[in-house]
Amino acid sequence: MAPKRPKGAGAFPKAVESPAPARPDPDALYAALDLGTNSCRMLIAQPKGSGFHVVDSFSKSVQLGAGLERTGRLSRSSMARTIQALRICQQKLKRNKVKRMRLVATEACRRAKNSREFIRQVKGETGLTLEIIQPEEEARLAVISCAPLVSTKTEQLLVVDIGGGSTELVWIDISSLPRRDRPAAIMRLHNGFHTTDSPFPAAKVVDWISVPLGVATLRDQFHDVEDDAARFALMSWFFEENLADFAPYKDEQAREGFQIVGTSGTVTTVAASHLGLKRYDRTKVDGLRMTSDQIDKVIRGYLELGPLGRRRDPRIGDDRQALIMSGSAILQALLRCWPTDRLSVADRGLREGLLYAQMSADGVLEDGPF
Repeated sequence: MAPKRPKGAGAFPKAVESPAPARPDPDALYAALDLGTNSCRMLIAQPKGSGFHVVDSFSKSVQLGAGLERTGRLSRSSMARTIQALRICQQKLKRNKVKRMRLVATEACRRAKNSREFIRQVKGETGLTLEIIQPEEEARLAVISCAPLVSTKTEQLLVVDIGGGSTELVWIDISSLPRRDRPAAIMRLHNGFHTTDSPFPAAKVVDWISVPLGVATLRDQFHDVEDDAARFALMSWFFEENLADFAPYKDEQAREGFQIVGTSGTVTTVAASHLGLKRYDRTKVDGLRMTSDQIDKVIRGYLELGPLGRRRDPRIGDDRQALIMSGSAILQALLRCWPTDRLSVADRGLREGLLYAQMSADGVLEDGPF
C-alpha cells in the first residue's frame, strides 16, 4: 500500500520578510558639506547618544583649486566638475528632506578672485547656498571633530588638519582639567577658541595657525623640481619655515602627556600603509595610534617606491601619488619639530565638526563619553 502524501506537501512556504529599515525622520536629520581645494564631501546624519549615525554620504575629488596657484582664479573646468558633484549632493539632500545643514567652502574659495561669481553660479544651478568660512572656524571645527580621540592622559594636544589648500594647527593645553572632562572640554571649543562665559571648564588654546600650504598648494610650489627626493626635502623644509610664527614652535615638548591628532587623507593613507592594508578600511584606521618612528618608516618607503611605484600602490594610486608626498612632507616637518609616541589618526574632519557644532547648538547630543 502506497504511503499517503502528508497534508500540505508541495505547498509554497510562506515568505518571511525582514522589516524594511525605517526611514529616519527628516526633522531629526542634519547635513554638513565641505568643499575644499581637492574634494567635495558631504554627510547626512542623525543624533545618536553623544554622537551621530550617518544616514547618507558623498565624496568626490573635484580639484576645484587646479591652476589656482598660477592664475589666482578658479578655472571653468574645475568649477564645472564641482557643480556636477554639488548637483548630486543637492539630490541627496532633497531625497532625505534635510532641513538643517551647513554647506561650507574653504581655502580655494577664500583665495580665488572669482569665488563670489562661483558661489552665485552654484546657487543658480543647484539651489545650494555655499558659505565661505574663515581659517579660525575651519580650525575650530577640525578640533571638535577629533575630541573623541583625545586620551584622558593627554595634557598637551596638537590637532593638525592637512587640507588641499591650507593646513591648520591648534595647540591645546588641558593639563589643568580633570582627566575625565578633557574630551568634553575640547568639544566646547565649537563656541570659539577664547570663550570665557561658559559655566563648564574649557580647554585652553595656547595658539593656532592656518598655513596657506596644503597638499595641492605645496605640490604646486615645487612642481618644477624633477628629482623626487629633492622635491620632497624642499617641500618639508619650506613648510617648516612657515611655522615660525606658531608660538609653541621653539618650545621643546616632552613626549609623555603629549598627543598629536592628525586629520587628513595623508594621515589616513600613511596609516593604511603602516597596517599593510590591501583595501582601505576605516574601522582599522580611525583612532589608530602611531609613533614618529613608524610614520617615518612609511614615508621613507614612499620615497624608495618613487613616482611609478606609488602609482602602482593600491593605497595611493595615480591620482594621489604626487599629493601623498607633499602631505608626507608636511607631516615629516611637524614630527621633526614635535616627535611623539602618540599620533592618533582621525578619519574625520570638517564635516564631522560641522555636524557636532550644529547638534551641540541645538542641544540634541547627550552628555557622556563619546
